[in-house]
Amino acid sequence: MTQTPGTQPAQRYTAELAGQIEIEWQDRWEERGTFYADNPEGDLAGPLATSTPFFLLDMFPYPSGKGLHVGHPLGYIATDTLARFRRMKGDNVLYTMGYDAFGLPAEQFAVQTGQHPRITTEQNIANMRRQLRRLGLSHDSRRTLATTDTDYVRWTQWIFLQIFNSWFDPHATAPDGSAGAARPISELREKLTSGEVAVPDGRVWADLDEVERAKVVDSFRLAYVSEAPVNWCPGLGTVLANEEVTAEGRSERGNYPVFKRNLRQWMMRITAYGKRLADDLDTIDWPEKVRTMQRNWIGRSEGATVRFEVPAAKDARAVEDSLEVYTTRPDTLFGATFMVVAPEHPILGGTQGGESSDGAALTVPDEWPEGTRHAWTGGASHPREAVAAYRAQAAAKSETERADEERTKTGVFTGLFGINPVNGRNVPVFVADYVLWGYGTGAIMAVPAHDDRDWAFAKKYELEIIRTIGPADDPEGYDLDQSAYTGDGVAVDSANDEISLNGLAKDEAKAAMTQWLADKGLGHRTVTYRLRDWLFSRQRYWGEPFPIVWDEDGCAHAVPEEMLPINLPEITDYSPRTFDPDDADSSPEAPLGRAEEWVNVELDLGDGLKTYRRETNTMPQWAGSCWYEMRYTDPNNSDALASQANLEYWMGPTPSKVSGGTDMYIGGVEHAVLHLLYSRFWQKVLFDLGKVPDSEPYHTLFNQGYVQAYAFKDARGQYVPADEVEGDEHTGFTWNGESVTREYGKMGKSLKNIVTPDEMYDAYGADVFRVYEMSMGPLDVSRPWETRAVVGSQRFLQRLWRNTVDEETGEPTVTDDEADLETQRLVARTIVEVTEEYENLRINTAISKLIVLNNHLTSLESVPRAAVEPLILMLSPVAPHICEELWMRLGHPQSLAREPFPTVSDQSLLVEETVTAIVQVNGKVRARLEVPPSINEDDLRELALAQGPIDKALGGHDPLKVIVRAPSLVNVVVPKA
Repeated sequence: MTQTPGTQPAQRYTAELAGQIEIEWQDRWEERGTFYADNPEGDLAGPLATSTPFFLLDMFPYPSGKGLHVGHPLGYIATDTLARFRRMKGDNVLYTMGYDAFGLPAEQFAVQTGQHPRITTEQNIANMRRQLRRLGLSHDSRRTLATTDTDYVRWTQWIFLQIFNSWFDPHATAPDGSAGAARPISELREKLTSGEVAVPDGRVWADLDEVERAKVVDSFRLAYVSEAPVNWCPGLGTVLANEEVTAEGRSERGNYPVFKRNLRQWMMRITAYGKRLADDLDTIDWPEKVRTMQRNWIGRSEGATVRFEVPAAKDARAVEDSLEVYTTRPDTLFGATFMVVAPEHPILGGTQGGESSDGAALTVPDEWPEGTRHAWTGGASHPREAVAAYRAQAAAKSETERADEERTKTGVFTGLFGINPVNGRNVPVFVADYVLWGYGTGAIMAVPAHDDRDWAFAKKYELEIIRTIGPADDPEGYDLDQSAYTGDGVAVDSANDEISLNGLAKDEAKAAMTQWLADKGLGHRTVTYRLRDWLFSRQRYWGEPFPIVWDEDGCAHAVPEEMLPINLPEITDYSPRTFDPDDADSSPEAPLGRAEEWVNVELDLGDGLKTYRRETNTMPQWAGSCWYEMRYTDPNNSDALASQANLEYWMGPTPSKVSGGTDMYIGGVEHAVLHLLYSRFWQKVLFDLGKVPDSEPYHTLFNQGYVQAYAFKDARGQYVPADEVEGDEHTGFTWNGESVTREYGKMGKSLKNIVTPDEMYDAYGADVFRVYEMSMGPLDVSRPWETRAVVGSQRFLQRLWRNTVDEETGEPTVTDDEADLETQRLVARTIVEVTEEYENLRINTAISKLIVLNNHLTSLESVPRAAVEPLILMLSPVAPHICEELWMRLGHPQSLAREPFPTVSDQSLLVEETVTAIVQVNGKVRARLEVPPSINEDDLRELALAQGPIDKALGGHDPLKVIVRAPSLVNVVVPKA
């Protein structure tokens, strides 16, 4: 809407004038510290801390080199709107922004170019800060931080040490009364010494030397090193957590293939907190969808662990000579007719990929046992050949492929038999890749009579199918030759000389069998979780170094806290030391291993100066984002991650916030499991140790939707620039005169449909952009971007400008005359409604009500100050720059940022005028009602039917029909006499 220079009015609200006003106000806010939030104590202490605190948090953004597109600020504008509203309601609002800066893209760029990732990261942060500042976000700039800041790294490492120096005592009580809690490792040593806690392998603590004792203690720590199956991604040169792998078995970042490898890695014992993580979801105000996703990921289930003796394995002196299985249905144990172990299971001997080509290292029989069916052997001449070939085949598959429940299950017989503990029958043991080592016990019992997939496996491999459940009315009536019976019913054919389940319903049968197994020493009740321990190390340079050193005996030692932070050394080659992006058998070696002078260090850890070797893996990016909200409360504290008083003020529980944590957390649902689960775990450990005031970090969570956009493809299937496409859905779309097809999805450079905030600032100004994004639809719903529609928001602000000041002079044009009654009523109603909409984050409907009021003012001959000033104040959370400017021009020298939000002093203005509603029976007037003009049809219908004449006409019968035309007419149709 630009005009030829020199022809546009000097004070017309154009993009040029908007930009000038916005930058001036952004400078003014920064100079005055307008949005500073005060702490109760410390360097940020101040009088605002006597007010009610409101901690408002955006999900930690990663500073991408691509910068922002218009979809990114959606949540930021919403939180800024809420922050400004809460300040005007009198709250002390903590609202700031930081950067989750240890990102893999910066490291990949460093690998490709040799440029230090810190340089790339800081450039990206500077660009993002510029874009966000231009948006006018009301952040407390004193509290901003990046996870790469040296002081922040120090406290991230300090938190790691708290976790490393703790264990989970299942008999301890957490500060909130929860069963089981993190306790200092010193308490574990005392309990091991006294015998209150047994050494896991049965040895006597007093008989162990110091190295043996250290390794026992390490096995209890909440942060520990384990050799376990991990997700190895050669293309990225690092391992990944399960949550970082897509359903297709590829890396979420970069879409590279991911393979399973056994590697020694740092782990976090998040599984110890499975019950508390699940139970405490009931104490927080989160979308039910997110809570369900977390519950499903945690995956709590109750059942029994059952031990099957394996005589042949015992004879062969295998690593394990019995099999433990977990089952949720111990009541079906009489129907277990085969077992399945993961290819990596120790009972088979060797290690996956480690045995010789003929399987010589396998501890399975030399020959097929008597009774082995040909279908079981996979065509191999002996068990070792069959198992070795199958394990090699399984090693080439990703975990996702192996876990795919849609594919046909395959396996081969191991030559081993387990002994079913309830009836002594031999149960053949198969090896199959659909069983995963590291999930449960890595072994399962199969009851094909009552599981569809086990039934199909049994049919394929000619295995016995034994009924243990049947319909209550006819337990024997179901034909198992046709399919498995998976319904409820009662136990059948489930008895031995000591126990009978026959006739019992499921729950009774489960309880009886579990108790019998426990009494016989053959099993025990077990609660399991789908949740796995958190893989917490990466073979990267760009991450927080672990504050850990290793001695010559292979024991880990914590670096003393006074030596923190451990900073990254300078290196010149950031690539993983040895890896082939296309080779699943390549091994990750961290680039920090190149810094020999840094790796090898002399320290006195209490027993004299010794040489140690530093840990060369680094922490995952998730580490820094697990606790940033706590550092926001006290960002410059050098004595603690934050003072207890400041944490209690901002994050402690209150009568309206029983669980504690931040008052509002806004971000995308894509973080429903990863970040949120990890943060909750860290919070609970620190809470148990008395470091934080509550066990939950985020009390209220709100998931915003996404801004999506149209993209266009030409005849070759190539994307073309969306902003160069002409036409519409009626006439068709063309690009450079050629027909193109339209599709709909996320914004992205690859789709050539990105619109940047910078383009919006230049074309319309930040306030127009903010109003448009907030008015596109409900905040929690995704919405399509349409640049051409932005002009509607611009016209709204232009009308407001014209309603307040002269476009030629810029001087106010409002009058001090009293507003007419209609205007007063509309202002009062708008205040009440907009207040409610802001409080519930219905910003789009708040804007629509403000537009109605603004349009009404446009229709007046003169605009009264008493009407336009409340409008400006109400709109200021969404469009702060223009509202600040108009407020100043109306004669207010101070910023409106902390002006009280408008309220209605005269409640009579909220009482609506009435209209007369005529109530008819079969077209004849029988009653008249005085009702508000806004009454809805349902309320008017109910009111009319309750009138005496109408009730009499109905005579106790229902009307045939009720015709309602709110607010003026109701016609009740009754049967004619």
